[in-house]
Amino acid sequence: MNLLIYKTQDELLNDIAKYIIKIAHNSIAEQGCFNFVLTGGNSPKELYHLLATKFKAEIDWSKVYFFFGDERNVLPDHDSYNGLMAKESILAPLNIPAEQIFYVDTTLAPEKAAIEYKKAITKHFKGADLSFDLILLGMGDDAHTASLFPETDILKNKDVTVDAVYVEKLSTYRISFTAPLINKAKNVAFLVFGKNKAEAVKHVIEKQEKNTRLYPAQLIRPVDGNLTWFLDDESASLLDA
Repeated sequence: MNLLIYKTQDELLNDIAKYIIKIAHNSIAEQGCFNFVLTGGNSPKELYHLLATKFKAEIDWSKVYFFFGDERNVLPDHDSYNGLMAKESILAPLNIPAEQIFYVDTTLAPEKAAIEYKKAITKHFKGADLSFDLILLGMGDDAHTASLFPETDILKNKDVTVDAVYVEKLSTYRISFTAPLINKAKNVAFLVFGKNKAEAVKHVIEKQEKNTRLYPAQLIRPVDGNLTWFLDDESASLLDA
């Protein structure tokens, strides 16, 4: 595990952008494409904007395929739809063709949406292992990541797949990669900032108590890949020096 801590959000975002660029270059050189899984929420918006503007010329976007590690059970035009945020902040500004973007079809029932998303991913990988080049993750102050929330049934899923999960505290369904699917990735990166995340960061990284039901981000341990945490000083403030 690589742990990187930054004094400012700007430094963090610029460095993770360069990290993404490096993986993109290596993936394209090795296999002709870069399979990139985006994270939702508010944290990555500025990162996506940087990639689409300041760093636009640094990646051959015609060879990048975009996926989503989780999605909210709302229609695609809803403000909370992760795909819409990504579309507005990076995909549309870069004019990414539709065939390079794998949205979750939330017009379907959650269970069906999960099944169809797994089918689409499997077809893209043409029978090869479902090993993404980079999965970008955020983390909530409750230590959830993707839509792996505390005390939810998806945490028990041992399959390399996409699953629907009912999140009782939110009274809604989500569609999410399972932890085993995330852990198949070649690279996994957490992007976390803010004082409100400090306690969760401490529990997950230092693992004083191993309890994946309460701290689901503890489940993320790539089998053969690299795990990197990008933190600002505030989110890392409770870690032992």
